Amino acid sequence: MDKHRLLTRPRDHIIFPLDVTSEDEAKRWVEVLRDSVGMFKVGLELFVRCGPRIVDFITSQQSADVFLDLKLHDIPATVGRAMAGIVELNVKLTTVHCGENLRMLEAAVAAGGGKVGVLGITVLTSVSAADLAAFGLHANPVEGLAQLVIRRAQLARKAGCAGVVCSGLEARAIKAEIGRDFIVVTPGIRPAWTAGAKDDQMRLSTPAEALAAGADYLVIGRPIRDAPDPRAAAQRVVAEISEFQATRQPSPR
Repeated sequence: MDKHRLLTRPRDHIIFPLDVTSEDEAKRWVEVLRDSVGMFKVGLELFVRCGPRIVDFITSQQSADVFLDLKLHDIPATVGRAMAGIVELNVKLTTVHCGENLRMLEAAVAAGGGKVGVLGITVLTSVSAADLAAFGLHANPVEGLAQLVIRRAQLARKAGCAGVVCSGLEARAIKAEIGRDFIVVTPGIRPAWTAGAKDDQMRLSTPAEALAAGADYLVIGRPIRDAPDPRAAAQRVVAEISEFQATRQPSPR
């Protein structure tokens, strides 16, 4: 599997998070959506319960890739050893927190050996500027959040990371500051037809907004998972992405 395969189809931009509590439920979602999304996200909750088995199942389907979102955060030696184990799982992307020092990110990248795309976690989309200010991280909670995300993205780039995870609100600034080849994965995506839905995400974007800002991958969970027909909802998102891409194509001469 080509870890850096181009995003050639609209569905390739969609990452569906397997935020479920059992292996059987995760497998059911993979079978339902494997031809409608480009990647499945395996997070900490599912990996703790199922381990590498669920990753092996997804990769055996050969129709979608795996984003192993464990958000590693420890001393550099421990992160490096964990990353060496992740490489053996044949996943496309994985995550490390942009934490206290550059050495932790460098250890992850070195252990990845170019076989898995290492993404830095900047600021979780459930965190607001007010949350950061409450912990004394910034005197100016409005400007401070964006500045922190960009600073952490720069740190990730310096360490050799393939990209970062950030909200769609910061994607444009990161692409402008670091470059178009730096991967941006954006959670907190809510299609336009779900306007008004409430949840724990604080910094949200529509697929079109995130893509226009430069996001490469869109993590879309609730709008698909909670729909009466999840496969149809996924296809509706694919259509929304396709429509956006059509408007961005140059007019024929």
